[in-house]
Amino acid sequence: MVTEAQHVTVTVARMAHGGEGIAQLDDGRVVFIAGTIPGDTVEARITKSKKRWARAELVEVRTPSEMRVAHTCPAAAAGAGCCDFSHIAPEAQLGLKTEILRGQMRALAQTANAEELPIEAVSLPPSTHWRTRVRLGVDDHGRAGVRKARSAEVVTSATCTQPVVGLMDSLPSFSPGSEVVAVMDSTGARHIVQTTRAMRGKRVEYIDTVVEGSGEVTQRIEAGYGSSTFQFPATAFWQAHTAAPNAYARVIEQWGKGTYKSDVAWDLYGGVGAFVPAIHAATGGASVISVDYSPAATSRTQPALDGIDVRVVAERVERGVDKLEAPGLVVLDPPRTGAGAQVVAAIAAKAPERVIHIGCDPATFARDVAAWREGGYEVKRLGLIDAFPNTHHFETIAVLEPR
Repeated sequence: MVTEAQHVTVTVARMAHGGEGIAQLDDGRVVFIAGTIPGDTVEARITKSKKRWARAELVEVRTPSEMRVAHTCPAAAAGAGCCDFSHIAPEAQLGLKTEILRGQMRALAQTANAEELPIEAVSLPPSTHWRTRVRLGVDDHGRAGVRKARSAEVVTSATCTQPVVGLMDSLPSFSPGSEVVAVMDSTGARHIVQTTRAMRGKRVEYIDTVVEGSGEVTQRIEAGYGSSTFQFPATAFWQAHTAAPNAYARVIEQWGKGTYKSDVAWDLYGGVGAFVPAIHAATGGASVISVDYSPAATSRTQPALDGIDVRVVAERVERGVDKLEAPGLVVLDPPRTGAGAQVVAAIAAKAPERVIHIGCDPATFARDVAAWREGGYEVKRLGLIDAFPNTHHFETIAVLEPR
């Protein structure tokens, strides 16, 4: 059996969820190697050896895959964890992500037709300079930058190609060890907020200081129903890709369109209510209940929701679902950890006529789909939106209906 610190030469066969390449060792076990892609023949050093699998670090690419290109992101080339797919040809990335999703559906979703189910996959342009908000680390000299992969160390010697033009220009010095949120909103205004750990004895753990801009961002969504404007703190959640909010709103409006018996719809993990206008349009004017626990997202009235019958519930989804009126359409966009079997079961118990489930992690998404199957629901439509070009991340969207 291959042991730790031993060097091996292997050929990578496929991609794993998380962006590592998968190869097979001579002893039959699989080995996961970051920085590799299917078709690469590489030398790697074993860093972890388990009974059924191993993990290794890349030493040298002996024979490169046809998909391999020179790093398009200088920061990633310097070891940053930002663009971990920037060594993969852009035209190959969507196909790799589609196969990763299919593999997770096969392994975790308990979906009998995982191989036959069409995946509607699309990449959002642009593939560089697409990120409107970044979270940066600050080094001991007060310089902000992206962090190294699997490390707290900050890369300041090279720039990442994700941020939109102007977002990272002429950043000031910050308090060493702090974190920085930089946002470019829909009006072109830049907002910079520094987060520092509070001194002992304070009633809060962290202190946010607005360094540039007002700290209150304005974001617009354009979809089939028209235009909607949202205003919220720069530190609140919003989709990172400049084209993502419009794309998701259009999908919800189109995939959710129908006639429902219930005149109530749910927007779960709703944040500032970005999807509420699309849900309202898709259902022909249903009352929308938007649930989210974040005070930054739910503590103010949004201009975009004027004229819509919407009720905002400031509570965690897992605590609030049982109290809500039965819906026709449910849209949920849980965090990376997924909704979980308990939440899915609680939603299914309310017997919605259609569910649009959005997931930013294919493994937790697939587990949630398995929970939907337990609750009597089946995937009717499956989509993949590559809203994170040159990274291993992507969004998955499914329409589920009762069997």
